Amino acid sequence: MKLYSLSVLYKGATSVNLLKAAYDLSSFSFFQRSSVQEFMTFTSQLIVERSQIGSRAAVKEQDYICHLCVRNDSLAGVVIADSEYPSRVCFTLLDKVLDDFSKYVDCIDWPSGSPTSIHYTGLDAQLARYQNPREADPMCKVQAELDETKVILHNTMESLLDRGEKLDDLVSKSEVLGTQSKAFYKTARKQNSCCEIM
Repeated sequence: MKLYSLSVLYKGATSVNLLKAAYDLSSFSFFQRSSVQEFMTFTSQLIVERSQIGSRAAVKEQDYICHLCVRNDSLAGVVIADSEYPSRVCFTLLDKVLDDFSKYVDCIDWPSGSPTSIHYTGLDAQLARYQNPREADPMCKVQAELDETKVILHNTMESLLDRGEKLDDLVSKSEVLGTQSKAFYKTARKQNSCCEIM
C-alpha cells in the first residue's frame, strides 16, 4: 500500500491552480521521477477541472486510484495512491489537509497562488504519516461522515472525460507536461497495451 501524491488545488471559474503538492516517488527509478511527478500534477489538475464543486470521487487509472475532494469554497485536494490503499483513509487525509490548509493560508491567496508563492509546509509530513494506513486510521474520526458521502468510482480516466475526448489527445495538447513527460506517457501506454495482449 502506497501514497504517491498529495496536492492542494484551487478550482477557479476558468482554470485550476496547483497551490501546494508533496510526492513520494521513491518506488520509481531516478530518471522517471520528474516525468511521473509532472504527470501526477497534470492528472490532479485535470480531475479537479472536470469535477463539480462540492463533490468527492475516486478515479481509477491502471493500478492507481486518484481520490478527489472539491469543497464548496473551491479548495480541492487530490491523493494518488495504489489500488490497495483504503479509500476511506484517503478521504480522511484530504479532509484533514484541506481543513489545515484553509486555517494557515488565507482564501484571498488561493485564486492566484502557486507552489512557490504559498507558504504551507504540512503536506510532506502528512504524506509520510499516512503511508501506513493502519497507523493513520485510528486517528480518523470521520467514518460516519464518509459513509454518508456519495463517492463516485470512475472505472477509467476516460470515463471522466467528455464524450469523444481521449486522454492521449489531452496529454499531447497539455502545456503543463514537458516533452520528456509526454514521451514517458506514450512509452508507458505502449508497454501496458503490450502486456494486455500477452
